[in-house]
Amino acid sequence: MSSASHIRSYNLFGETAELADVLHVETIRSRSALHDWQLKAHRHTRLHQLLFLTSGSGEAEIDGRAEPIPQGSFVNIPRGVVHGYDFAPQTRGWVVTLTSDLLDHCIHPGEGLRAPLEQAAVLPLPAALRNLAEHLFDEYHRQDFARAQVLRSLAGALIALAARAIFEADSANQPLAGSPLFNRFEAMIERDFRSRRPLAEYARELAISPTHLNRISHRSAGQSASRLINERMLREARRMLIYTNLTAAQIAYDLGFSDPAHFSRVFAKGTGLPPKVFRQTVSETR
Repeated sequence: MSSASHIRSYNLFGETAELADVLHVETIRSRSALHDWQLKAHRHTRLHQLLFLTSGSGEAEIDGRAEPIPQGSFVNIPRGVVHGYDFAPQTRGWVVTLTSDLLDHCIHPGEGLRAPLEQAAVLPLPAALRNLAEHLFDEYHRQDFARAQVLRSLAGALIALAARAIFEADSANQPLAGSPLFNRFEAMIERDFRSRRPLAEYARELAISPTHLNRISHRSAGQSASRLINERMLREARRMLIYTNLTAAQIAYDLGFSDPAHFSRVFAKGTGLPPKVFRQTVSETR
């Protein structure tokens, strides 16, 4: 169990905007070999990462669960997701890092890409996606005319193919309609999940009724709007219990609860375990 009072948040490239370039592409080896092929659990506040493993193998830790990464896999890590890696020596592949701004620029509302891209995933690497990642790596290390435009265009194709692979691997995604209202609702949840806003306030900001918001949520995600809000809070609570030494009460206050006992009841109902038992159980398996 980490002794940190907060989850480690990496600013990989030392820039205020987190990336000095249009994006960043590096080999798996370039960073992990410096750290005995292990990268400790961390997260990026404004960066989205795609890892492409072409030879060798590894294991990813994603929000506290272990995921094997066999040869010929890709890993999708949305912003805010806690992740770490343990690679076999001499593992080969690339890591592509995109800012949230570039991702937002590439994704058009209503096309349904955001939902699959917001899922952390380890999946088989399609040949087309592998070839595109290699092309992106080569272009990144050139200084040819129109380099930035080419990188932006390749990045758009890369995230589209990644979203397609995630979408096709998850049958639950098949009915997604890519509703612009639902996309706005998801962004609001990400912005406000710590404030314990009632559903009616979300609906009011979207200029629709709570009933209509629930209808959109069920159609787009298969869950009620209230459950989506609660699940985002629980996901953050689990991360904080796993990766920090904050007490359950401190976590409760950070997540907008005025009564830690109420937080414990909500957490136990949502996960099946009270916060302290959840933390102890995870510690024993790490």
